[in-house]
Amino acid sequence: MFTSDNAQAVGKVLGAEKISFEKEHFRLKISNPDEKRLLVLEIYPETKLGKTRGMLVVIYTGNSHLQLHNVSGWVISEELGEVTFVAETKDRLSGLVVEKGASCSLYAALNRELISSDFTQLGVEVMLSGVAMSLVEEILEKGEEQK
Repeated sequence: MFTSDNAQAVGKVLGAEKISFEKEHFRLKISNPDEKRLLVLEIYPETKLGKTRGMLVVIYTGNSHLQLHNVSGWVISEELGEVTFVAETKDRLSGLVVEKGASCSLYAALNRELISSDFTQLGVEVMLSGVAMSLVEEILEKGEEQK
């Protein structure tokens, strides 16, 4: 379960200028004035997702709106200045990477084996997603956050 302590840890790594709890979710405001970027990250630890309940991560920027449903875990990387949220099924992974510079990347429906592949054998367009998502390999099927 995503807690207030987790929100503080995520906010610290991302350099959030504001972290708040609003009813059922955490809201983090991340800005990059030099590049004129603003990103709002909302984390719903447990919310109704149709007929089931689960964790939801939402990103708002000036020109995009992204959602990752049924988040099963997250990895905080202080070294990279980013947080990777992951949702998994038996065969596929999806991930939302939020970066300190108020940017984000979405990788959806990757084959699970891709993250442990020999990246030198992949095309550049596929290699990037494998490398980015390989950070979550250690938490898969554990359903827990790692630092």
